[in-house]
Amino acid sequence: MLLVSACLAGINCRYDGKNTKIEEIVKLVKDGKAIPICPEVIAGLCIPRDSCEILVTDDGEKKVISRSNEDFTEVYKRGAQQTLTIAKTIGINTAILKARSPSCGSGLIYDGTFSGTLLNGYGFTAELLLENGIRVYTEEDFIFKKE
Repeated sequence: MLLVSACLAGINCRYDGKNTKIEEIVKLVKDGKAIPICPEVIAGLCIPRDSCEILVTDDGEKKVISRSNEDFTEVYKRGAQQTLTIAKTIGINTAILKARSPSCGSGLIYDGTFSGTLLNGYGFTAELLLENGIRVYTEEDFIFKKE
């Protein structure tokens, strides 16, 4: 069983109220091979919501800041923890998560300036899953492996 970002499964849960559906991931869900989840929604954020990015402070602390400069760090931490709890309960060992997301990004994330600049790093959920032995891929990794 896989864990997948709900937006990749066609669920309109992104910050902008849209999705980033990938038919192969929808099929995995329909075939009972994947469970869709949105860490931001299970943490209580609304749809739509202000976009957020991870800002790394001068002392190396990661914060999730909205475009309107509101701090959502604790909400994102809560969503990551709830996602991990679900993954452990179900026995998930692999996740396909949305690239560059402040929750789900793996390898590259936006730098907190809302300028489109990327930096090496992980979203809060991706990082927590990895720390707990769950393999994390992005949809870009998934697509690459399918070609």
